Parts: sequence; structure tokens; C-alpha cells
Amino acid sequence: MSLTKEQWNEQLAVLKHRQKLLIDRPNPKKESFYNGIYDRYEHPVLTAAHAPILWRYDLCYDDNPNLQERLGVNAVMNSGAIYFNGKYCLIARVEGSDRKSFFAVAESDKPTEGFKFRDYPILLPDTCPEETNVYDMRVTQHEDGWIYGVFCSESKDTSSNDLSAAVAQAGIVRTKDLMNWERLPNLISKSPQQRNCCLHPEFVDGKYAFYTRPQDDFIQTGSGGGVCFALCEDITHPELCTEETVISPRIYHTLTEVKNGAGAVPIKTPKGWIHIAHGVRNTAAGLRYVIYVFATDLKDPSKLIASPSGLFIAPHGFERVGDVSNVCFTNGCIVKGDNVYIYYASSDTRLHVASTTIEKLMDYTFNTPEDPHRSVDCVKQRWDLIDKNLKNGAESI
Repeated sequence: MSLTKEQWNEQLAVLKHRQKLLIDRPNPKKESFYNGIYDRYEHPVLTAAHAPILWRYDLCYDDNPNLQERLGVNAVMNSGAIYFNGKYCLIARVEGSDRKSFFAVAESDKPTEGFKFRDYPILLPDTCPEETNVYDMRVTQHEDGWIYGVFCSESKDTSSNDLSAAVAQAGIVRTKDLMNWERLPNLISKSPQQRNCCLHPEFVDGKYAFYTRPQDDFIQTGSGGGVCFALCEDITHPELCTEETVISPRIYHTLTEVKNGAGAVPIKTPKGWIHIAHGVRNTAAGLRYVIYVFATDLKDPSKLIASPSGLFIAPHGFERVGDVSNVCFTNGCIVKGDNVYIYYASSDTRLHVASTTIEKLMDYTFNTPEDPHRSVDCVKQRWDLIDKNLKNGAESI
């Protein structure tokens, strides 16, 4: 039997109450975690359960007497981020139960909690008939006055009989208010496919600058050498006019061995542009995604000036488990004063935040030793640290 109208209203009230508790839930720092670099927090900032009830349920009793979820949401993850009109705004990737992703703005007065989605997700201008899926938008407040979103535009690879074969390109939109979005043409480059592209926030030599990740097919980078830098004359006709120069290369037996890609929009500091990117290596359990950091020159962003060894953020605890386990991924951060809020997803399922400061981030980036690339040299590096500590009177702990 269907629910009575009274039961239906009671169940809807329960759904609303649960969601309000979720959105209003405090999100304290995780006291059990310390590395001196950044803070982690107890709870995700966005999950599938944060998706508005309006998006998921038909709230007409006559049409949905059992109050069934009609259009489910499976995950909320990889989010662009921007501080706009006094709000911390996340342009999140929302994945429906139908496996299609879309973008939606969630906002809060606080950087670590209280995020609530707007009533409507973003309806992008439908200018690419072949486009099937969109995801992972990097959001850049550019000095030209526009806010740009650069994202992955995915289409079926019609040259293959494999139903999972796809083609990825860099889609571009822009807005002034995070409500009305203008679609620009996809980025044109010499690469067969592009993913994880990001727009630099300032002009370079009077041109727009992109961080790209050329690849030969949808999954494998092939000849792609890493995170690249290239210029573009006109963002409304976005074709790269310079060669894609590798600035953060893939390196054997490191966290970037299989592939790497730009993450959040680079952060301008007195010592250089700090990039919070992602690297991928293969394991017996599949691909492992982590977040790492590098820095480029203030005047020449194509010049690598710092590359601290190892990972910056990896999934911890329950973050390791999800739709695609063992994944930590970021494409958005917000700098507010000296504070930096890094929004990262775990296992393609939920979105978290880590917080640090410009001073701590610079300390980490420019004072952490580089990877010497061989086990014996890595041990020597640790011996040097141990010797220094013991000579300075540190106890053997």
C-alpha cells in the first residue's frame, strides 16, 4: 500500500530534518592528525546526502505516493572553488545515479562547514551535441574581470567499437556572477586529448596562459610528459599559440609515474606560484591518486623552481574507500588573507577540506628536500636529517 498523506508528510519532514542536521553539523579539526603543514577536518564538507531534496524527489503526493527518490545522486566530489560576494563557493562535480556528472554551486559563510547547494544546478549552454559528460571544473578569477571555468568535456570515441572508449577535451565557460554562464569553444591544441587543464589567473606576455595535460587517449597519457604550460592569444578562440612545455614531468618510480595533472589554480606567493596538483602511480590494487606540490617562477610560470619530495595529501581512514578507492584529488582552493583552504575529494565519492596558511605552504614548498629518485639516496637523505637532529640534542624517539 502507498503511504497515506499523513505518513508521506511525516517522512518528508524526516528527510528535511536529517539534511538540515547534516548541513548545520559542526566540522572540528581532526585532533588526531598533525604534520605541521595543514589541518584536516572530521567530516566531509559535501556528500551525496547534501544534494537538495528538490533535486531527487518528486514532491507531489499524487504523482509519488511512496515518496520514492526519482533522480538519485551517487557522489559529490572534485570541486572548483572561489571566494565570491562574501561566500565560500564550491563549483562541485555532482554525479547522478545515472552516472552523468554536472556542476552545481554550494556556498557557505564558513570555509569548512555549512555548505548548501543552490536550488538549481548549473545548466551549461548546449553547444557540443557530441558531448556526453562534463566534470572537474577549475575556476579562475582572471585579471581580465571574468571568472573562467575549465573542465573536462567527454564524448564517445566513435572510432572505436569499445563502448567505454571516450575522447576528452578541455571545455571552457565564463561568468560574472556564478549564475549566467557563457560557453566558449573547447581548447584547441596539438594533443589528441586534453584533461585536467587550468587557466592561469594573470596574463603572461599579454596572453592567456594554460596548464595542460596532453595525452594520447582517454586513460593513458602515452607520450604526454606531464603538466605543461602554453599560451593562447584569444580566450574566445582558444587555440594554443606556443608549444606545450612540460613544467612538472612524469618520473619513473615516483607518485607521477603513470600520469599527473594540474589541480587548483596556482597560488601567488612572494617566492613563486605554488601549484597543488595530483599524481598517479599504479599498484596491485589499481591506480593510486595523491596530491603533490610544486612551484614555478613568478615572472616565468613555465619555469619550475621548487619540487618538494613526495605526496602532500593522501586519503586517510575512511577516505580510502569509495566508488574509486584509494584516490585523493583536488581542483579547487580558496585563499582568504593568509589562510588557504584546499578542497579535495576522496575516492570519487565525497569532498573534504584541508586548511593551511601561505607561510606554512611556502615553508613546505621551498624547504622540503627534493626526491633524489633512488632508494639508497633517499636513505642517505634520512641519515642526514637524523644526524642533524641528534647533533642538535634531539632525543632518540
